[in-house]
Amino acid sequence: MSAIWGDRLRHLPRLLLPQRSLTRVVYRLARVRTPWFKDALIRHFARRFQVNLDEALEPNPGAYRDFNAFFTRALKPGARPVAPGDRVVCCPVDGAVSQIGFAEADTLLQAKGRRFSLTALLGGDAERARPFQGGAFATLYLSPRDYHRIHMPLAGRLREMAHIPGKLFSVSPLTARVVPELFARNERVAALFDTPAGPMALVLVGAVNVASIETVWAGAITPPLGESIRHWRYPPNGEGATRLDKGMEMGRFNLGSTVILLFGRGAVRWEPDIHPGATARMGQRLGKAAGPVA
Repeated sequence: MSAIWGDRLRHLPRLLLPQRSLTRVVYRLARVRTPWFKDALIRHFARRFQVNLDEALEPNPGAYRDFNAFFTRALKPGARPVAPGDRVVCCPVDGAVSQIGFAEADTLLQAKGRRFSLTALLGGDAERARPFQGGAFATLYLSPRDYHRIHMPLAGRLREMAHIPGKLFSVSPLTARVVPELFARNERVAALFDTPAGPMALVLVGAVNVASIETVWAGAITPPLGESIRHWRYPPNGEGATRLDKGMEMGRFNLGSTVILLFGRGAVRWEPDIHPGATARMGQRLGKAAGPVA
């Protein structure tokens, strides 16, 4: 049996899951505050996935009001040093590098033998996608044990945000090998910034059991769920303007998923030792902007 058919058979049970119903149940369970229930759930999860609570700002599992508060826990100051330099790109999350490289025009690599459209990823808007065609991209997968807050790779001014509804397939490496155009089909939130390296996008991809995606400037984007794309624009100055320093939190997953980082053509060079399959930690150096680096 070929490897691809083996992957498809292993993935088949996931295709049969009632994605929306299961995700709604997880949303409710993650917010139950009954002490015996949430404490048992947190302790089981921490053991099952070998979560390192020593680095958490609150290391006592019983101190969290519910499972969701534990899952989106803060870390102790200094637990994730941010690579210095105004033009040094740091990793926005803890996770694994699924893919890293450069777009071929409007096409990004999803997994071996599978590619997907950059324009589709950004909601089908060709103008939104144009600055990133041929540019650098990195796809970062967050496992259940990882820290689930998302931080700024560079300082940036928020220009626009789009919520793009879609499916809720798993985003595991297995699913990425099996499901065509996975990241352009799942629900996602795309935030576009102006940075020292030019335009930058952070695409927060939802998945089954990802019951909420939120940003620091808008709060929870999902739920509620919808069937049409929602879009917000932000002014450069005055009321509503949003600027975030490098390393600052910009959002979080309430249960884990994938982040896709995008830059324009020729804007960023990735570090040579960052490759698919590598483990990454928030704040580590991923690359540098073209030109002099601080």
